[in-house]
Order: sequence, then structure tokens, then C-alpha cells
Amino acid sequence: MATYECVNCGYREERNSTEPVLERACPKCGGDMIIVSAPQEELQRREVEEATGYSEPSGFFLPWESFQMKNPPQELDSKLREFYSLKFVEARGDMFVYVIEDVLERDFERVLREVESVGYWIALRKGSGGETYLFAFPAQEPKRSSGVMALILFLATVVTTLIAGYSLSLGYASMLKAAGLRYSLNPYLDAVAFSASVMGILGTHEMAHKIAARRHGIRATFPYFIPFPNILGTLGAMIRIKSPIPTRDAAVDLGASGPIAGFLVAIPVTIIGLHLSTVVPASTAGAISSGNGLYIGQNLLMLFLESVVLNVPKNSVLLLHPIAIAGWIGILVTFLNLIPAAQLDGGHIAGAILGERLHRYFTIGLALTMMFMAPLWYGWVIWGILIMIMGMMGNPGPLDGVSPISRKRKLIILAVVIIFILSATPVPLRYG
Repeated sequence: MATYECVNCGYREERNSTEPVLERACPKCGGDMIIVSAPQEELQRREVEEATGYSEPSGFFLPWESFQMKNPPQELDSKLREFYSLKFVEARGDMFVYVIEDVLERDFERVLREVESVGYWIALRKGSGGETYLFAFPAQEPKRSSGVMALILFLATVVTTLIAGYSLSLGYASMLKAAGLRYSLNPYLDAVAFSASVMGILGTHEMAHKIAARRHGIRATFPYFIPFPNILGTLGAMIRIKSPIPTRDAAVDLGASGPIAGFLVAIPVTIIGLHLSTVVPASTAGAISSGNGLYIGQNLLMLFLESVVLNVPKNSVLLLHPIAIAGWIGILVTFLNLIPAAQLDGGHIAGAILGERLHRYFTIGLALTMMFMAPLWYGWVIWGILIMIMGMMGNPGPLDGVSPISRKRKLIILAVVIIFILSATPVPLRYG
């Protein structure tokens, strides 16, 4: 019998096995289970922790196959000593623990690339006594992703956004007709424009993530678009990170790149859409909706752009053209992704600032807060549950958990906070 732990959610149980890794065996989340201790090794674990002052960092899950006072491979040890002055502490199966006495190379990403060339990854963590520990463990070859599936999802999302755009165009034409106004644009062209706008914003967002990941040596898939037959035609897009994030700076770049890029594309799309939108008297708008209209939520950026582009007078209502709705979707996606929780874009940034353990508690607090926001919009309950689930799965921090965030990234964080405030939409949708 041995104790196994899920690398995603931290669930533990004893199993009659000695295999180091049990793939997709977690009964709670379906993640990989790794061996963390066997009964005969518990005493040895405690003895080592007392002797070295080392305890395995929270969320840093690595196999404990057996405690062995063996030396690390010569190739690994020599490579590490090119960049650090080290004292070897112990071996835990295939993981080797050192204490760093001096740093000879500050560029952790360069060090990581060099160490990976001999088949290992490294992580840095602060000990309870202020010392810096280095963990070297075998690098994992990421599983290949399906480019075919990404293409299928992309084409399916093009179709669903075309359908949504066509539906929105017909609805827009119907409202103008009810207001006694003429609508001369082609709904098919509107559908194409809506689809291109939404796909352009989402695609730019995800490709910015992809570029940031490549810049920092992080393996990531191409974007997976999520088709959905709703009023928007999609639930967004995502990329999968398939290797560890090296540094706190890299975590900030990865989290901030997508929202900033998508936001910059959403602004001109929204301006074009507002130019095509129509202002009608409030009384006319009431007759159009007849109590059954769908209203999209406001945010500071939309209010500002409306005042600059249209200068909507009092006692008037703005009927948004489908392209303006596409821009609003881009702003909403930016806001939702920047929520500083779990594995969202904002979560990567918050995790780099707060550290893994504090960020986990922060995520739980945000999830509960969202659930209490249900009177504003019932969708916050769903978001709260999703974030709670993602938080339970964990959000492993960068490999280098020691080096500080650079001044440049602090300015990026400030820009992201401003974008978050401008795009915040407390009530995304309501019916009236």
C-alpha cells in the first residue's frame, strides 16, 4: 500500500500499488495521481525534514518513491554549478534537493533552458529559515495536442457566430422598423461582420497568450475556440499551457498579454459599431421591447465611448448594432478573464503577486463573493461555482518563486488594473 496524491486537486488516498504515477486516476477530478509516501518511508520523511529544515512546498507535487542518500547525476550536477554555488541536501527518488549559497546567473529562463537540455527542470523555493532551495526533477515531455480538433472548433465557432450575428441583425432591423425607422443594411453582411469582429477579438486575445508563452519558453497549444448556440455564438476561446511557467515576470506577461491585446482590438470594433447604432426616444424604445427586451450591461469604457461617439441625449435609448455588440463582447471577455482568481488570466497575475497559498484563499473568497452577487445577475452563481472548482484544482506558481517581479511588470500590472476597472460589468445581461 502507498499514499497517492492528485496533482490537480490535492486529493489523497491509499492504493495497493507502487507505480510512481497513475494517469487520470483521481476519483474527484480525473487528474494524474502520484505516489507521495509509502508507510515504511514516513519516518524517513520526518527525519529528513528535521535534519534539513526542508518541507515540501505547498502545491509542489513530486514523487516520493523512496528516500535515498544518493548523488545526483554528474551531468545535472555540473550543469547546475555553472549557474549556482550549491550544497547538495538529499535525493527523493528522481528529485534532487540543493541549498543555493550564491547565484551566478540571474536569468532563470536561461538556466532552465540549459538544465532542460540534460533532461531536468528546476524550481526555486524559500525555506522557513530564509534559505533558497533548488529542486531538480525530470522534465516531462508534453502530450501532443490535436491541430485537427482546434481547426474543427474554429470552423464550428465561425458558424455559430455567423448564426448569432444574423439573428442579432434581424432583431436590430425589427427594432428599427418598430420605431418607424428604415434599416437598409444586408443582414448577411452584418452576420459576417459580427462573426469577424468576435473571432478577431478572441483570436487576438489568445494569440497574444501564445506569443507570450513562446517568448518565455512555455509550451502552449494554439487557440481552441468554444462554439455555443447562444445569442453570442460562443463561450470564448482558450489555449492550454503544457509546461511550467518559469518566473513571476513570465506569469504576469502570460496573464496580461491576452486581455491587453483583445482590449485594444475591442475598442475600434466598438467605435465602428456605435457609429452604426441608432439613438431613439426612451418612449419608443419602451414600445419596442414591450417589457421583453434584452439589455446588455454598461461599463465605464462603453459609457465613455458612447458619450464621445454619439453623445446620447437624456430620455433616449441606444439601439446597438451587431458590431457594437461584438465590441461589447470583447470588453466583457476582457473583464471576466481579468478576475484575479484560479487559472484565469487575472489569476496568473494575482498568483505571481500573492504566492500560491495566499492566492488559493483569495480565490475561494472571490468565488463566495460572486455567489452573493446573484441578485445583480444570476450568472455570477455559475461563475462562482466554476472558480471554486478551478481553485480546488490548484494553480501551481512559477518555477522560480524567489525572484521579485520587475519594475516593467509592475507597470503592466497597473495597466491591467486600469483595464479591469474600465471594463468591469457588474450586470452583464438583464431582461426588462
